[in-house]
Amino acid sequence: MSTLYELTGQYLDLLEMLEEDDGTDEQVIRDTLEGIDGELEIKADNYAKIIRELSEEAKKFEAEKKRLEARQTTLENRVKMLKDDLFRAMKETGKTKFKTDLFSFGIQKNGGMQPIEIISDATVPEEYCRMEPDNAKIREALSFGKELSFARFIERGEHLRIR
Repeated sequence: MSTLYELTGQYLDLLEMLEEDDGTDEQVIRDTLEGIDGELEIKADNYAKIIRELSEEAKKFEAEKKRLEARQTTLENRVKMLKDDLFRAMKETGKTKFKTDLFSFGIQKNGGMQPIEIISDATVPEEYCRMEPDNAKIREALSFGKELSFARFIERGEHLRIR
């Protein structure tokens, strides 16, 4: 059996021969097209079976991924809780730096940029703010037929649906 690529090429070649009308028996070409058409349908069925099988396997991996992510989150939360408990105990007892046979412990300031707190959004000068387009409003205006010089609808992509 031919590959999908080969079948497509043969089909297009035959269609071209049919359009050129170079003396080849039209009925022979149509019969051959019909045969290739049947092979394409069989090939499509087989592709659909493989697609469905791979899709189901991917769903199983997705479920396993979610299970593992939930377990990871649980473990990370447990680590945070243990660290918070140890931090609190060290702060309350005033024992902020010490060594044991296995580990060294110490409480220190966080690195990186100095944190800031915005006290009131309303009083922040415009020079410290950035503007971003409201895509929902733009989409709504375009859908009502409004002409916008700065935005337009683009074509939606296409995908294959197998039921």
